[in-house]
Amino acid sequence: MKFFLSVILVFISTIILAQSTFLHCGKIVDTKSGEVLTEKTIIVLDNKIVSVNDGYAKPESSNTTVIDLKSKTVLPGLIDMHVHIEHETNPKRYVQKYILNEADVAFNSVKYANITLMSGFTTVRDLGGSGVNVSLRNAINAGKINGPRIFTAEKAIATTGGHADPTNGAKRSLTGNPGPKEGVINGVEDAKKAVRQRYKNGADCIKITATGGVLSEAKNGQNSQFTIEEIKAICETAKDYGFHVAAHAHGDEGMQRAILGGVKTIEHGTLMSAETMELMKEHDVYLVPTISAGKFVSEKAKISGYYPELVVPKALEIGPKIQDMFARAYKADVSIAFGTDAAVFYHGDNGKEFSYMVNAGMPAIEAIQSATITNAMLLGMEDTLGQIKEGFIADIVAVNEDPTQNISTLENVVFVMKEGKVYKQ
Repeated sequence: MKFFLSVILVFISTIILAQSTFLHCGKIVDTKSGEVLTEKTIIVLDNKIVSVNDGYAKPESSNTTVIDLKSKTVLPGLIDMHVHIEHETNPKRYVQKYILNEADVAFNSVKYANITLMSGFTTVRDLGGSGVNVSLRNAINAGKINGPRIFTAEKAIATTGGHADPTNGAKRSLTGNPGPKEGVINGVEDAKKAVRQRYKNGADCIKITATGGVLSEAKNGQNSQFTIEEIKAICETAKDYGFHVAAHAHGDEGMQRAILGGVKTIEHGTLMSAETMELMKEHDVYLVPTISAGKFVSEKAKISGYYPELVVPKALEIGPKIQDMFARAYKADVSIAFGTDAAVFYHGDNGKEFSYMVNAGMPAIEAIQSATITNAMLLGMEDTLGQIKEGFIADIVAVNEDPTQNISTLENVVFVMKEGKVYKQ
């Protein structure tokens, strides 16, 4: 009896000593119902949401922090499904891959991670870097540095000379013959090996470059670059290792191969046909539109010297078309996941994507849901992320206005909590 009493006393003392936080919220966006709730108190204990109560509750314990968000609108932490956290656009970007050491990339990534978190994005999916992104994820998870929760593809998988071949643009004496270890494949066996290498390197998901790309130093920005057999091998192997597969794709044929091959998300989707949209719905594939990236590259391509000459015509052709494609895809009822391609534009500007989506015809609440409950589901975190709800991880952000009425307010997040810890107030 004494033993059980002591256990109970220890449990009660632990609860009392635990740091709790009361958030007094003027408005809360309920991402599940799509409603905006008013005058609520979110109670956070350690890293979890304990309850969401009516009115502005008063704490009974002195060991409680009260945060006044009565003039703000509160949302779950935002999720961006397409970023590149290791680097950022600049006119020297194409030279930097030859002069920056791995440590330089790592230090830069710390800055970009912090900017992303301060912008209200508490979770991101990193779709390709040098491998520093894995170490960055681990450092953030260990509490060594500030940043969003990262799900990373480590190094994107390409074909020889394709978008994401790391030696594109190099002189011949430097190109060598990269293979599966470096994320370059040719054939089914290479494809399987590349996925297994990503697993060995610590990836959380797989990214392939199903077509040519805009910013790679290669002529074609839309041609198919994998056979369907290679894509099937990648997706089947990825499934064995618990990965989903994202496919960068601008050209329509490459998208169709990717969808039939088993990918879960199509990134960009610029030249998507109505037939491909129907195929996406049939196979439950999501579009990650990255309108922000399209707009940015089409503008920067007009500045002499910002991009290599080989890139400029692709940027001018592809960039302006993404928002229109998104509008058609939304009207066709294609499933949409929020993603921006941050690094192609400046980290921290991720929130502009919301306005671009709304301007193209998506209701504000659906744009918000795409960056919360939809993305949480795609990451397998639907029971812990994407909602302000009892038992969920306390990833919470706030903005000055109601984003269902003024979506641009999401470009200026004024409060950020991740896992119960306040990073911006």
